[in-house]
Amino acid sequence: GQLYIRGGTPIQNKVLLDGMVIYNPFHSIGLFSVFDTDIIRNADVYAGGFGAEYGGRISSIMDVKTRDGNKKRFAGKISANPFTSKLLLEGPIKKSKVEGGGDASFVISGKTSYLDQTSKQLYSYVNENGLPYSFNDLYAKFVTNNANGSKLNIFGFSFNDQAKYRGVSDYKWNSNGFGSSFVIVPGNSAVLLDGNFAFSQYKIKLTEADSRPRSSLINGFNIGLNFTYFINKDEIKYGLEALGFKTDFEYYNFLGTKVEQEENTTELGSYINYKKVLGKLVLEPGMRFHYYASLSELSLEPRFGAKYNVSNSVRLKLAGGMYAQNLISTVSDRDVVNLFYGFLSGPENLPDTYRGDAVDSRLQKAIHGIAGAEID
Repeated sequence: GQLYIRGGTPIQNKVLLDGMVIYNPFHSIGLFSVFDTDIIRNADVYAGGFGAEYGGRISSIMDVKTRDGNKKRFAGKISANPFTSKLLLEGPIKKSKVEGGGDASFVISGKTSYLDQTSKQLYSYVNENGLPYSFNDLYAKFVTNNANGSKLNIFGFSFNDQAKYRGVSDYKWNSNGFGSSFVIVPGNSAVLLDGNFAFSQYKIKLTEADSRPRSSLINGFNIGLNFTYFINKDEIKYGLEALGFKTDFEYYNFLGTKVEQEENTTELGSYINYKKVLGKLVLEPGMRFHYYASLSELSLEPRFGAKYNVSNSVRLKLAGGMYAQNLISTVSDRDVVNLFYGFLSGPENLPDTYRGDAVDSRLQKAIHGIAGAEID
């Protein structure tokens, strides 16, 4: 139930849902994600070499965006299988009176699992008490569009997961958040303005038979503002981003002593991207400036992408750059299976030297260099 991309650990992947940070996109059983495929408009997965508009992770980006609700009529969908059931509702709140006029719509999606009940009959040969997994997911979105193309989105989610191993452990997590995004299209201008604000939280707890519970909390906000200029076929995009999150982690060591770490972290980012089209060649240089306030450290991250269209069906591609992040996980990479997945911000008290070499940064860093070909 976790993603490992190009050798990176799950904590090194950034998952976004309509601009909100999702700290755990998979349920504990591993077969189900928190996303409802019926409301996904597109999912961009950058398995390395991603552009300067993304920061704070050193492995990959998964950017998921949901579609708008039906603007002309009310509609719905009910589905069920031996493991889960789902309900989807959508429709107009305000219909457009003319073609291309202003309108408003909504979409609500909810799903629940009952594997812990049906597995008693379906998988009685495994365990007569059934498989102890259950979860619930809820997502809602409201959209309003103006006649000039400007747009406002308001959305929220609630995901939770639980696994009860009788007499062994009790594991559960819940994740929730809300946010808003907008697009402004100024009249008679070649610029596009968009932005977002979001807050999300993830809390996990594991209680085992030894009565030494572990818990982890991470919550925070992210605010972004982006400007896009169109110059014929070329494009210049730049923006600002502010992030703040709190981590609260506690556990008991083998002596029964309670160990805690609570941190508040602020990050500020800015970037610029330039897309240049030279016939069959497309160049995309960029630069990101990411300041980690808690560590008083500025990360300069140049990025570059290129694509050459050999023909309509064959393309050569190249991407690379420098990347950094502060967030770390409490999971050991040596564990084959570990349901408890906690979060910590990077430590501030690292030594100045390690094995005789100077430590010049307290961040995790990576350099990407990727080349490939696409054939349709």
